[in-house]
Amino acid sequence: MKHLRALLIKFIMVTAVLYIVLGLVYGVTFGDILGISLFVTVAAYLIGDLFILPRYGNAVATLADFGLAYLGIWLVGGAFIEVDFPLGLASFYATIGIVVGEWFFHKYMLSQILPDEDPDRNRELVPRERFVTEFAEEPDGPDTSIDKIEQRDKD
Repeated sequence: MKHLRALLIKFIMVTAVLYIVLGLVYGVTFGDILGISLFVTVAAYLIGDLFILPRYGNAVATLADFGLAYLGIWLVGGAFIEVDFPLGLASFYATIGIVVGEWFFHKYMLSQILPDEDPDRNRELVPRERFVTEFAEEPDGPDTSIDKIEQRDKD
């Protein structure tokens, strides 16, 4: 149920942005906007919000959503939309609006949707390349260096 609520919030956000940019500015029909919104919402939710966001954090997921939204609007829009206008530029403007909303939507996802599924997902994400290193001095003991052993053997 919580995923359905999150999908609905995301769908409304994407549809609102696409309606403002594509509908009001470029005159695209609302039916075309709903089709594009449905595709972008489902693809971005599955890839960006459920896969990338818990593993790599908000910034990486937002960048991934930028690419997904831009390509989704541009490719699906090219198939649906029959109005003649610069679709690449319109897709870019719409994507900027969606990405701003995605930043806040990801915060909602991390705090309300994802923590219940896996308690480790709410922890701070630390790259695997960072390791803790401990430094210590060797305790004083018998000197076993080669020079000392050779000197001892000569005596």
